[in-house]
Amino acid sequence: MEWSEFFLAFAETLGMTAIATVLAYLVGMPLGILLYSTGKKGLKPNKWLNLALGFLTNVLRSVPCLILIIVLIPLTKGVFGRATGAWYTMIIPLFFASFAYVGRVVESSLNEVDPGVVEASRSMGASTFQIITKVLLKEARPSLLIGVAISTVSILGYTAFAYDFGAGGLIARAYSIYHNYPMNYLSRPDIWLILILIVVLVQAIQELGLFLAKRTDKRRFAK
Repeated sequence: MEWSEFFLAFAETLGMTAIATVLAYLVGMPLGILLYSTGKKGLKPNKWLNLALGFLTNVLRSVPCLILIIVLIPLTKGVFGRATGAWYTMIIPLFFASFAYVGRVVESSLNEVDPGVVEASRSMGASTFQIITKVLLKEARPSLLIGVAISTVSILGYTAFAYDFGAGGLIARAYSIYHNYPMNYLSRPDIWLILILIVVLVQAIQELGLFLAKRTDKRRFAK
């Protein structure tokens, strides 16, 4: 594989992962807040709304990414004018495959916040919006940042399905090498270079998430 192709595959992977992660959080963050707020111990308990949101979230999380890609082909084609053959055609299915997961991650992070802090804010007259923005999200920030790292790595893994639709990316390139050289693919340095780069990329995302989480964790100052 030429260096130009290698860097193109790297850029495609970053593009798919970054854009899909941002879109997933634009929907998944509000979803997670709603799941938390309408739960039994939430700010505004609402059994039926919580059940409906939980059902939708669980259904979306249960559908394999590959099936979502196939089901969403008409939507992808309608948005981009094509459904396969370009890295950006993976953005929509990656978004649908991940925003429900992100919602659960956000909900879990908010559930870790000390209820006493929430009650104290409520007793001082804080509105629901103020509690969410100035208390819950602030208190849960370290956990939320770790959740972003975990979600990003998961979405990066989903880009492997790009190979089946000619959408490019590092993982798809690795499988392409195996497909073209099935007898000696392990002897080719490019496949090992791709493997090393993916490992480094995943570790970098995880370490960045941990670093930011520690920097924003106020409990570290109490030690």
